[in-house]
Amino acid sequence: MCHNRTPCEHPNTIPMTAAQFTIIFITTLAITTLARLWLASRHLAHIVAHRDQVPAAFRDKIQLSDHQKAAGYTSAKTRLGMLSALFDAALLLVFTLAGGIQFIAGLCNAWFSAPLMQGVAAIVSVLLISALLEAPFGMYQTFVIEARFGFNKMTFMLYLKDALKGLLIGAALGLPLLFCVLWLMERMGSYWWLYVWLVWVLFSLLILFIYPSFIAPLFNKFTPMQNEAMKARIEALLNRCGFTAQGLFVMDGSKRSAHGNAYFTGFGKTKRIVFFDTLLEHLNINEIEAILAHELGHFKRRHVMKRIALTFAISLGFLWLLGLLMQTTWFFQGLGVNTPSTALALLLFFLTLPVFSFLLGPVMSAYSRKHEFEADAYAARQTAAGDLVNALVKLYQDNASTLTPDPLYSTFYDSHPPAMARIAHLQTR
Repeated sequence: MCHNRTPCEHPNTIPMTAAQFTIIFITTLAITTLARLWLASRHLAHIVAHRDQVPAAFRDKIQLSDHQKAAGYTSAKTRLGMLSALFDAALLLVFTLAGGIQFIAGLCNAWFSAPLMQGVAAIVSVLLISALLEAPFGMYQTFVIEARFGFNKMTFMLYLKDALKGLLIGAALGLPLLFCVLWLMERMGSYWWLYVWLVWVLFSLLILFIYPSFIAPLFNKFTPMQNEAMKARIEALLNRCGFTAQGLFVMDGSKRSAHGNAYFTGFGKTKRIVFFDTLLEHLNINEIEAILAHELGHFKRRHVMKRIALTFAISLGFLWLLGLLMQTTWFFQGLGVNTPSTALALLLFFLTLPVFSFLLGPVMSAYSRKHEFEADAYAARQTAAGDLVNALVKLYQDNASTLTPDPLYSTFYDSHPPAMARIAHLQTR
């Protein structure tokens, strides 16, 4: 059996040379990047073509000025996404074929003597560099696009505090996990991927359990709902749906953004229902009840558990595949790494995974949209379908969500059904 840190050609792996894999990687990266740009261009053209007229189904509810605001907002975000796609592709090439990862790994090997520390340092260094280089896109999104359309409420200091908190939480939770994963990859033999998967499952469930009570309050303030009439209506709905929660909370979402939302979070006894304060300002009690019924539909149809199970199944398959690839030399050399290690195998795999799994996007989006239709149908049985329609229209308007996305773009990227399809589905109820 080959040691993980000394790859060799395994009889079960695909025969290939480093040059062949390099060509496959460059070709796939070019195709997926061009596909993203083409889809975004279609999306922009479709929005512009329908900018001057509100769709017939919404003309009595949404003004032309709001429709045009949504078109401008969506177009601005899409253009930024196109620049981000080009940048991500260039950065990936710098890290791989241009020798960036190899250079960083060489520095980490010189700084640390223990192989485990070398691997952790290399992965963390690449992730930090990526985050720093990509930060301007996030800042432009927040302080230019969101501000231009009246959504941003964050100050620059709050933005920096959030980033620092995220970095510290990521280090506190992620570093022990990374050490554990690399140790298992080194010590558990050819079935290391199964042990790593089990650790990943336990870690993910732990995050689901602690997030509502320990992580989310580090960023936002959650106060128990004070409106007794609304509280009574919601508790009656929860009883009808057989849902138990730790409490009903209002989150100070207006501290950062004018966007509104509602969700339930947690796992087991830590489940809680959260409303953005911005949502409560714009919807009446019937509409809020309808939105909550939709969220409860996800719970009742076990959508959360199904998505978690699907994610775990896919991650198991990916880890098994990584177990095969890291036993080859062409995988490393084809991506610009001449000193193979378990840490670099892990890093290369997850950096390049989005390139090779691009076509999984529309499949996962379709699965998510199916769940949204099912949750809408459940909400229409528990509350008036018209109330949910009115609530959704207000949310589309308040969040400047486009009513006219390009159908093909929506198929690839949208986790929720297009507005017209969703409203039409509810009106049949």
